[in-house]
Amino acid sequence: MTAVEDRPMTTDIMKYFENVAFPEEFKVELLRGEIVMMAGPDVAHNDIVEAVVDQIPRRRWRRLQTQDIAILEESSQPQPDLVVVERGSGPGQGRLMPCEVITMLVEVVSKTSVERDYGVKRSIYAAAKVPAYLVIDPVMAQCVLLTEPSGHGEYADYRRQRITKFGDITPLEPIGIELDTSEFAAYENVRPHRYP
Repeated sequence: MTAVEDRPMTTDIMKYFENVAFPEEFKVELLRGEIVMMAGPDVAHNDIVEAVVDQIPRRRWRRLQTQDIAILEESSQPQPDLVVVERGSGPGQGRLMPCEVITMLVEVVSKTSVERDYGVKRSIYAAAKVPAYLVIDPVMAQCVLLTEPSGHGEYADYRRQRITKFGDITPLEPIGIELDTSEFAAYENVRPHRYP
């Protein structure tokens, strides 16, 4: 398998993104050619990611945090909160994980990422044919599991969507577990939104 770093860059913005030194205190992503910088996440956000990692069996799955992924056809290098890859798949080194080996991506919605997580990232991940995308939403106290990606480019989406409330068991068939969400905390004093 060819390493992701050996693939030719498809646009000037991707070359720029690869070569600029961004401040380390920010999370930086390239989403369809747009550079997005965010401050560090809320403690509740990190507690949720930790609770998810603890429930995914390490023996079978790699549970990678702060892992950039390569979706070159979409001029994107997002950094999901969690990347789940079958153990033994994908490169053991390098900055980018190729989307072809990913089984599931997880995003925990922050107070400022609602539209990105439910909108552009949903479309990017579906276009990349990532089998499962789990949106954990502390604003609405719910989990949204998206499966069966279809379509291309900006029109790509997932055909199946299952919503469960925090406190309920969330079946994650793509990785063969039932996620216990009873420890997930909802954000306080945050205005609800209209997604998914």
